[in-house]
Amino acid sequence: MKGRERTRWLTRTATARGAWVLLVLAALAGCAGGGGHGPGLVGGWNDLDELQTTLPGDLGLSEDEKPLPDRPTLQDYLTYAALHNPGLRAAFEQWKAALWKIPQVRSLPDPRFTYAYFVERVETRVGPQRQRFALAQTFPWLSKLELRGDVAAREAEAKKALYEAAKWKLFERVKKAYFEYAYLRQAVAVTEENIRLLKHLERVLQTRYAGSLTPYGPLVRLQMELGRLEDRLKTLEDLRGPISRELNAALNRPQDGDLPWPDPVRLDPLAFSDTEARGWLLEANPELKALSRLVDKEKAGEALARKNYYPDVTVGVETVDTGEALNPSTPDSGKNPVAVNLSLNLPIWWDKYDAGVREARLRWQAAGKNLEEKRNDLAAQLAMVLYRLRDAERRIDLYKNGLIPKAQQALQVSLQDFETGLGGYLDVIDAQRMLLEFELAYERAEADKAQRLAEVERLVGRFLEEVPAEGREKANRGN
Repeated sequence: MKGRERTRWLTRTATARGAWVLLVLAALAGCAGGGGHGPGLVGGWNDLDELQTTLPGDLGLSEDEKPLPDRPTLQDYLTYAALHNPGLRAAFEQWKAALWKIPQVRSLPDPRFTYAYFVERVETRVGPQRQRFALAQTFPWLSKLELRGDVAAREAEAKKALYEAAKWKLFERVKKAYFEYAYLRQAVAVTEENIRLLKHLERVLQTRYAGSLTPYGPLVRLQMELGRLEDRLKTLEDLRGPISRELNAALNRPQDGDLPWPDPVRLDPLAFSDTEARGWLLEANPELKALSRLVDKEKAGEALARKNYYPDVTVGVETVDTGEALNPSTPDSGKNPVAVNLSLNLPIWWDKYDAGVREARLRWQAAGKNLEEKRNDLAAQLAMVLYRLRDAERRIDLYKNGLIPKAQQALQVSLQDFETGLGGYLDVIDAQRMLLEFELAYERAEADKAQRLAEVERLVGRFLEEVPAEGREKANRGN
């Protein structure tokens, strides 16, 4: 984008409401559609000019006009967080501030006006000179202003990428808290169901004990197991407040009061391979984008440093206020002389300019190394997150389709044997305990998968599609 186009782009984004609308669209466009292929700004926008033509007239961004519904969904939480989180807005304001730097550095320096009053009038042939006026304007050497604008523009682009990184980090934070909250709900429900089962078994044993059909020891041991589960349930219920407050903190909502229980987490099989995810990381990760723009900035800065070898040009005009000559018939009596002058600064201290170029070149090289280091670090992070994501998916399949059905069958058989006198209560307790652990492990795996998917989305800078539950084969696992 050329300098003039960049200035017009900045001017079109000047109004406060329009700028905040851009924030909301950038933060939320991906929420409306999966996979990063929908309209809008999924994972960042590419063309502000095109975006300006698609903006609605008014989004109604007042906090009072956008409350959370009574039973908010994940989409509602993401929308609310994008509109209200102060950290995300701060990142957006930093981007706006960087944009406003562009016209400043591309402008000419202020012209200089000089006024001189002669304490003693200078007598000349055409009359006494009383005062002098001068006006001068400095023009930086060719392309200096354009290069300064390029440096500022690259910095603004880096700020935009950092804003996008803040957006994805916020979405990850909201999703992790939401999925942990959903897991807690399921853990409470599973534990309560197991407590109801043990209480039913307790009533059966109490009836048998009252009829002298069973000793007191089994009843006591059953009550001990029941007490252990009730203690676990109390721990889970007490955890609701801290997790709800973590979600409220991301939303910038008051900390008092618990949020409603979310729906269970049930994601379909993943629709992307590890190889695709690595490609998306290199293509769209906002942190890599920011560092890449900083490399471009330092490159432009090195070119700008080389311009210090060339002089700046100052053009001026001045006139002297001259009174009438003693002899009014003198030719040009009282005529004010006008002079045009041209001056150059002399860049003769080459050691200083050489040092400036070396400094700029080393900054450029350092920025490139920072980019390379971040690329390696994020690739390693993605590899570990993908491993944990696939592992969670494997555990989901293991518990859902293997262990939990068998544990349910074992518990059912143990209950039938106990009721008919063919089995003991210990078999029932063991089967119940095994089913409880499997069900909790399954819910943990579902939450782990959803949380790891949120981490992948932050790393690749896009919302990821999911494979429909029926009619599609499982995604290729990659290398």
